[in-house]
Amino acid sequence: MIDALPRTVIPPGDEALRADVKRFLAEALADIPPEVRVHSWMGFDADFSRRLGEAGWLGLTLPREYGGAGRSAFARFVVVEELLAAGAPVSAHWIADRQSAPLILKYGTEAQKQRYVPPICRGESFFCIGMSEPGSGSDLASVRARATKTDGGWRLSGQKIWTTNAYRSHFMIALVRTSGTAEDRHAGLSQFIVDLSWPGITVRPIEDLTGDRHFCEVFFDDVAMPDDALIGAEGEGWAQVTAELAFERSGPERLYSSIVLLDAWIAWLRASGRADADAARLVGRLVSHLAILRELSVAITGKLARGESPVVEAALVKDMGTEIEQLTPVLIADALGQHPETAPPPKLERMLAFVTHMAPSFSLRGGTREILRSMIARGLGLR
Repeated sequence: MIDALPRTVIPPGDEALRADVKRFLAEALADIPPEVRVHSWMGFDADFSRRLGEAGWLGLTLPREYGGAGRSAFARFVVVEELLAAGAPVSAHWIADRQSAPLILKYGTEAQKQRYVPPICRGESFFCIGMSEPGSGSDLASVRARATKTDGGWRLSGQKIWTTNAYRSHFMIALVRTSGTAEDRHAGLSQFIVDLSWPGITVRPIEDLTGDRHFCEVFFDDVAMPDDALIGAEGEGWAQVTAELAFERSGPERLYSSIVLLDAWIAWLRASGRADADAARLVGRLVSHLAILRELSVAITGKLARGESPVVEAALVKDMGTEIEQLTPVLIADALGQHPETAPPPKLERMLAFVTHMAPSFSLRGGTREILRSMIARGLGLR
């Protein structure tokens, strides 16, 4: 008989944050309807992000000397879970809080830490990520944007695409080539903190299927950058990107993209009297999947809190979480189609349409399904 592994439990001190966050969100989101809250991941509200910073809920795991709260990964898990469950607009601060600040703290100079991290914790400084390029797909090692060394700085030329919120952000952390060619793959890549107000930068939003303009293409035309724009050592960009993507793939972020839609559908089932046996089975199927994935996500958070780096485990949960996130709107649409005589309210139809249109992107952000499964296979010794 195999003994069951001990269940990871959120410590009481971190769990206690939940009540305060719920009260804050009940007041802050009181006038925001569900069809707006369903945009949560992509909902951009700079004032809301600043209020989170004032409450001390950004930079929760970052050191106090840089404006953070110095708390564990469990505290951040609780806050993020409540934000997403309520459909809060997190897009403004999302990348800076989750990825950019930890990356700068790990690889940046002391001056970079002092300059960039405290405004992130206050919800005043927003970052985007410059990784993808036209024609490269998910092959980040083939990037062609190039920074050339000059006296006292660098000159940057090239293009990035699918850059979320670039036209609303203050800074970009860009992966570019500083030596060699695209054929050199991982060698010769570096990362820079790019001030998007610098001359020579053009940002063009791209309209998506939902009519929103989150993605952008960014052009660098011989942009002059100072020496201190470089993060870490020149040529170490690939190792930095690998660490950055690990930040992106852990936590409850990969479970709740469709949760506001699911809650709205369940509420309508109850109100309309359509909560029949088939609907109950489907609700049970979705909720049970989410419950199991949440337990796995909490366990990964426990590893992070212990200073471990659960790269393979995070990839596994991200892949499985994406699958249930994408399946949710499909199953809800099928369930609604079984009762054509009872039309759902227009707001529920609008929510379903939005999530359906956004769902294909769920398996792209944070690494495509194919890349994640390749990582999992290598981690399990299967390739």
